[in-house]
Amino acid sequence: MPQVYDVLVIGGGPGGYTAALYAARANLSVMVLEKLTPGGQMGTTDVIDNYPGFPEGVGGFELALQMQKGAQRFGAQTQLSEVISVELGGTVKQVRTQDGTYQARTVVLASGAHPRELGLSGEQELRGRGVSYCATCDGMFYRGKTVAVVGGGNTAVSDVLYLSRLCQKVYLIHRRDQLRASKVYLDPLQQAENVEFVWDSQVQKLLYGDMLTGVQVRHKKTGELREIPCDGLFVAVGHVPNTELYQGQVELDQAGYVLADETTQTNLPGVFAVGDLRKKPLRQVITAASDGAVAAHFIEEYVSTTLQG
Repeated sequence: MPQVYDVLVIGGGPGGYTAALYAARANLSVMVLEKLTPGGQMGTTDVIDNYPGFPEGVGGFELALQMQKGAQRFGAQTQLSEVISVELGGTVKQVRTQDGTYQARTVVLASGAHPRELGLSGEQELRGRGVSYCATCDGMFYRGKTVAVVGGGNTAVSDVLYLSRLCQKVYLIHRRDQLRASKVYLDPLQQAENVEFVWDSQVQKLLYGDMLTGVQVRHKKTGELREIPCDGLFVAVGHVPNTELYQGQVELDQAGYVLADETTQTNLPGVFAVGDLRKKPLRQVITAASDGAVAAHFIEEYVSTTLQG
């Protein structure tokens, strides 16, 4: 008979591994299913400087490995495998992966979100050939070159600051006339001499041959078209929750985020949602970790009372 875990965690980001840590420490059997490497989006972040306990900042991948080790210390297991389908109803949940099917009494949905695309012709074909969604992952390939960043939030501005230390020139293209980023980013951004702002503009077209050669932008107020030569384009215009597998089972909002209250419980008994895929006002490493701790608390309660009477 296959093992029935107390807790099956889908996703090895900060929310998933915090849930695994707290649940394993409560003597529950835990398996974490992670598609690629620990950390999720956190693992692709160069430096995290707003996570408590690290006054000098910490590398995202480094923090991810520490979280994984912390959960494993108490017996949580990790399997690197992509989840293909889920059956979240019933007392015992079924999760099928490329390497087999797992069963569990409770499931933690922690599969996060992925970057939103611009939806332009050639965009997908140019991934790895000039178009990127992660500055800390790919910025080194553009050392000494000219790049553009699209967006106006914290991620976009953080990307610009990071790239300004590597690249000869960085354009920041934003559809509004002011940034939505936190004030902490604005002073160093203004001081970066190789950054040029392109306000009230949207990217209309990607210019390329075998590789990206530039972008065409349209000024929203005047309609003027402008071509900006660049070797790389970094897209930072938000994220889309990775919840396709759960549609029709757990309740989602119109944007696809899982509806779960502050207990992290979904509409299905024994199914919990943590981190960036949950509808919430703030998505940060620390709020994902908080979700994970809360989920483990209510999982322990669910296992001890609902399942064992």
